[in-house]
Amino acid sequence: MNKSINSIITVENIAKSFDGNTKVLKDISFNIHQGDVIAILGPSGSGKSTLLRCINQLEIPTKGDICFHEQNIKELNLNSYRSHVGMVFQSFNLFNNKSVIENCILPQRTVLKRNKKDAIEIAEKNLELVGMSDRIYYKPSDISGGQKQRVAIARALCMDPEVLLFDEPTSALDPEMTSSVLEVMKKLAGNGMTMAVVTHEMQFAKAVANKLIFMDNGYILANDTPDKVFNSCIDQRVNNFLHQEYNETK
Repeated sequence: MNKSINSIITVENIAKSFDGNTKVLKDISFNIHQGDVIAILGPSGSGKSTLLRCINQLEIPTKGDICFHEQNIKELNLNSYRSHVGMVFQSFNLFNNKSVIENCILPQRTVLKRNKKDAIEIAEKNLELVGMSDRIYYKPSDISGGQKQRVAIARALCMDPEVLLFDEPTSALDPEMTSSVLEVMKKLAGNGMTMAVVTHEMQFAKAVANKLIFMDNGYILANDTPDKVFNSCIDQRVNNFLHQEYNETK
């Protein structure tokens, strides 16, 4: 696969196996361009989360390459790379012994070496963006799951990322909390944030994403605009899954 001009991230023919024989990803290739909102859909076990973890280097592909601005990420400093390519997890991954604002300050100070004053200002700005200004001194144990996820998004934004990866950010939330997190993500998309989102939220994928990747059994079966994937895809597995899931979430 040729590197695409102006691509921020290029995934080239990557595969991932566990225990030497369990193949989770098989010959995956695609590009993430500036301003893309990519929804990654597919049944459970199709390799979606493993793909994001490979992009973020939480997992190392068995073969193939991932490039950031045309440079192989194997050649980059890991902390520096992750400051440019942030990740939001379904389990929030907050420090329970730190306040909301401390969770947003700490990575700035340790990774970016920002001074305390600037780190506080940036944390306050991003917590306001996600609607958490009134909870900055709360501990994670004192806020809801949806609020925790909004804090996790603010923390990622504090690193000034070029790309944000979301690994099923609403899967652990009830419908009301899910709605509040999706609204934040829609706001980020409207502000031009480049995002790749593993999700089962069909309406979000259809309304907000400009690209939709459908995965099954470790392969990409569709990679196109949401309109074309939902309405013109010739793969029956894709059609059956998307329309069943979409009708259930309407």
